[in-house]
Amino acid sequence: MFCNQCEQTAKGSGCDKIGVCGKQPDVAALQDLLTYALQGLSMVANEGRKVGVIDNTVDRFTAEAIFSCLTNVDFDPVRFQELINNAVKHREALKEKVAAAGGKVDFTSPAADFTPADNLDALSEQGINLDFINKLDENEDLRSLKQIALYGVRGLAAYTDHAAILGKQDDAVFAYIHETLAALTENLGLEELVAAALKCGEVNLKAMELLDAGNTETYGHPTPTEVPLGAKAGKAILITGHDLRDLELLLKQTVGKGINIYTHGEMLPCHGYPELKKYDHFYGHYGTAWQNQQKEFAEFPGAILFTTNCIQKPKDSYAENVFTTGLVGWPGLVHIGEDKDFTPVIEKAMALPGFAADEDKGSVLTGFARNTVLGVADKVIDAVKNKAIRHFFLVGGCDGAKPGRNYYTEFVEKVPEDCMVLTLACGKFRFFDKKLGDIGGIPRLLDVGQCNDAYSAIQIAVALAGAFDCGVNDLPLSMVLSWYEQKAVVILLTLLHLGIKDIRLGPSLPAFITPNVLNVLVENFEIKPIAETPEEDLNTILAA
Repeated sequence: MFCNQCEQTAKGSGCDKIGVCGKQPDVAALQDLLTYALQGLSMVANEGRKVGVIDNTVDRFTAEAIFSCLTNVDFDPVRFQELINNAVKHREALKEKVAAAGGKVDFTSPAADFTPADNLDALSEQGINLDFINKLDENEDLRSLKQIALYGVRGLAAYTDHAAILGKQDDAVFAYIHETLAALTENLGLEELVAAALKCGEVNLKAMELLDAGNTETYGHPTPTEVPLGAKAGKAILITGHDLRDLELLLKQTVGKGINIYTHGEMLPCHGYPELKKYDHFYGHYGTAWQNQQKEFAEFPGAILFTTNCIQKPKDSYAENVFTTGLVGWPGLVHIGEDKDFTPVIEKAMALPGFAADEDKGSVLTGFARNTVLGVADKVIDAVKNKAIRHFFLVGGCDGAKPGRNYYTEFVEKVPEDCMVLTLACGKFRFFDKKLGDIGGIPRLLDVGQCNDAYSAIQIAVALAGAFDCGVNDLPLSMVLSWYEQKAVVILLTLLHLGIKDIRLGPSLPAFITPNVLNVLVENFEIKPIAETPEEDLNTILAA
């Protein structure tokens, strides 16, 4: 086993036994094998597009399968076996269509003719023997760039799948995914790989735009909403992940059943959407970020539903209360299929005690997406011109358990009172309940939403730059980001595509980035690691 795709990689270099996320060597091998099988499928899909053969079923499957390889999504080897077999079935069926249209179906890469073993043990052995990461390229710097592109594509596939679920698709996005997966089997030079990575950021901007449209057209634009952090007496279901549609279906299926629905993790911003908050039994938020779930879920007195990534191994004390749906999976848990019939979740909630009494643990504000913030843009602009607002800090990203992340809590606590903090993704749970007051009636801490809502943050920055007739890099705005997995990678690539510089990244830099590649990023984009203390970064930023 070898995996260095997340921020928590062992000793900062990679996991070679069992992943810190709980991923077993057989699952790591199967993920590599699935990626390899998808590369073969993508070769055929590319040739198909040249002769007018475009299969949306293949496109959707590819995005879902690549998303399944992202950190903390699917740990179930049986489901990977099914995905690998389906990738080959799609490949062979597509070959027939492409050949019939006069297209090329013979390839030099063995990925295009890969035959999977007929049992799980043999499949895992195939994945181990593949030695996928090390064989991306003999040159460590080119291998590093290929990993950046690959991990970027995994993050892109996640946003693409989220958007497609809500009916928003663009063939150019699917075409890029296929092109890049196939290209990573080739001998590419430095400039080609840098271009591929930046192209990934460009395409991801479109994918996030599609997702934003899907969310807002379906559920309305988020509005500022006070969300209770306590509990209401009664039966309870906790929903975690990112998927708004799953939440909507759960809310519909629990109407009138006496069950209160609570969000966890990145589902917190869902409370701001008008079409979701209209349900009376959609009550509050429970817990913090994904890495705390084993402690928090053990204390939750109801059923728990995972909708997307960020699952950890459930403890025995609550495992029978946990359900999965969509692409997320863990061996032995009950999985809700495509019919989205949440009856098993509801029945479990009814059988569990629920909360015995009301609990008041305060509240937090969410719902400051682009529509809300830009609605008060004139006040913000005036406050900047009048020097009531000195600086904006975007502090957010993926959270994790590795030491060093208290930096972000301390940073926000020490941001001067004439500065605003925008935040998004689960990194905000380091400080989301801090009471920072307001400036001219505008809260100093603005929750823009999920990591999926990075498009909102980008649009806010672009709109402010337009209002001040300057570039984004000329705004009194600094980005201090935390990262954990591939969604964060592709968002960073999007920011680089937009030419945004001077981003601070932590708590540690990716293990898959070599010193030479890091030097390229520093020279071209002025990326820098967070300092040892937040005071040091604040002093540097505000003195500029």
